[in-house]
Amino acid sequence: MSIKILPENEIQQAASSFHNPPLLFANPKNLYQRRIKRLTDLAQNHPMQDYLLFAADIAQAQLDLLENTPLGKIEHLTTISTTAQTTPLDYARWQRDDYWLTALNALLAQIKTNENLNESLLTTIDWLEKASQAELNHLADKLLAQDFSAVESDKAVFIWAALSLYWLQLAQQIPHNAKMESGENLHLCPVCGSAPTASVVHFGATQGLRYLHCSLCESEWNMVRSKCSNCDQSGKLDYWSLDSEFAPVKAESCGDCHSYLKVMYQEKDPHVEPIADDLASVFLDVEMEEKGFARSGINPFVFPAE
Repeated sequence: MSIKILPENEIQQAASSFHNPPLLFANPKNLYQRRIKRLTDLAQNHPMQDYLLFAADIAQAQLDLLENTPLGKIEHLTTISTTAQTTPLDYARWQRDDYWLTALNALLAQIKTNENLNESLLTTIDWLEKASQAELNHLADKLLAQDFSAVESDKAVFIWAALSLYWLQLAQQIPHNAKMESGENLHLCPVCGSAPTASVVHFGATQGLRYLHCSLCESEWNMVRSKCSNCDQSGKLDYWSLDSEFAPVKAESCGDCHSYLKVMYQEKDPHVEPIADDLASVFLDVEMEEKGFARSGINPFVFPAE
């Protein structure tokens, strides 16, 4: 799938008509603030309380860096050709600059001040702080390519946090008026090419529409609810939850490709947040794997150990 950046005359035409926005770009500060609050709330009396609070600390560090050490303006991003019909921030083609390494070091320094960190995390932080730029870029390449066996999960969490902060800010600099060229092959983000974390069924202005939430640049893209988000098939979809049919978080499984991705319903809980609720419902992942389904998405706090 690709996206097309609209020229001025088409932007005006689109603005005057009623249509479902194909892409939703994140509001960075609000995104992190909502995530921090949701993780903190979900942590109460949760079996994974310590880890959810650790994830909230990571999100807080990302927010602080966003406010105090933002990515500078990249001129060519704001002037992307109006005929562009490709993934503009494709992780496989984008030449990363050193900002992401600066963000990683600052994030590590802030997290290290947490008095509740265990020795294992302190050891991981120490290793990352001492690693060369070449080593860190190599790990980043492997992680972005989903070669998870090449990156230990404790290191991956910090590396991805810095990469995501970088890509989130890149996505803010490209023109935000775009349309999808087709409704096919929507299993990857049309902005950066990464896998989604989960999908969210919205309420409000986009009532009832499903949007997949990117695990890297945090953009969201619309996909009809009657298709598998991994293989586009529609004949063998099932929905699972741990408690009731009215649960705000469910797993959508596909009997064709034997994958699953969680879906969250804002009408059942307006506070659901893709990263936080996906992480807090990790026991649903266990159940789905026991049923023989493989996860098709990525959560930046739980990387598979391959």
